[in-house]
Order: sequence, then C-alpha cells, then structure tokens
Amino acid sequence: MKTGRLEAFSDGVLAIIITIMVLGMSAPEGYTFEALKPILPVFLTYVLSFIYVGIYWNNHHHLLHAVNKVNGKILWANLNLLFWLSLFPFATDWLGKNHFEDNPTAIYGMVLLMAAIAFKILVHCVIQNEGKNQISERCIAQINE
Repeated sequence: MKTGRLEAFSDGVLAIIITIMVLGMSAPEGYTFEALKPILPVFLTYVLSFIYVGIYWNNHHHLLHAVNKVNGKILWANLNLLFWLSLFPFATDWLGKNHFEDNPTAIYGMVLLMAAIAFKILVHCVIQNEGKNQISERCIAQINE
C-alpha cells in the first residue's frame, strides 16, 4: 500500500488533536490583561503541547516521504503513535487546569514518553520494511531539497 492514505489519515487525526486542545481553552471573564493571569498555565501548556504535536507532524511527514509502501506492522505502529498523541488534549487540559501539580505533570510526562517510544517503534518498523540504507538515502535527499 502506498503511503498517501496513511499520511492523510494521520494528518486528519493530528488536526483534530490540535483542534480539541484549543477548544479546551476558554477565554477569561474579564477584559483586562490581569484577567489572563489565571489562565496562563492553561495557555503555556497548550503552547508546549502544540509544539510537540507540530514536531511529531513534521517528523511523521518526512518519515513517510522516505517510504515507498507500508505494511501491516507500519499501520499498527502508526496507530500506536496516534493513540498516544490523541491523549495530548486530556493531559494538556489536566496539567494546565491544575497548575503543574505532581500527578497531572507525571501523566503529561508519561504521555510524552509513550508518544516518543511509539514514534521510535514506527521508525523501527519503517526501517525493517524499507532497509536502513534506503531510508537514509531518501532522508538525506529530502534534507538537500
């Protein structure tokens, strides 16, 4: 199977994740800049999560452009990654609303760690399917474009 469907599906899921995260933020009641202070942790957590999702989207894009075709292992590894990324809105919301308390911070960190491991598994499956030299050459070619 070519990578187009997988990339389109993943892009859609990532777009929904970002949308859910931003919808988790609400404007303050007041109209002054002072009214923004209580929601600052929520906003900062959103910014951090947005950057993380953006990094995953960018890396996922480049990874899939170095692949000729995907197999079942790659599809499942990709779903594993999307699962952990789909927990970002929950972890982001909980962390932001609880001002970086221990448990929400630990859960946020665990979700980030599991997403990183899931991406590593996806890369491993891609290399196993395509071959390390093939992937390296295609990635270098993309960087030079």
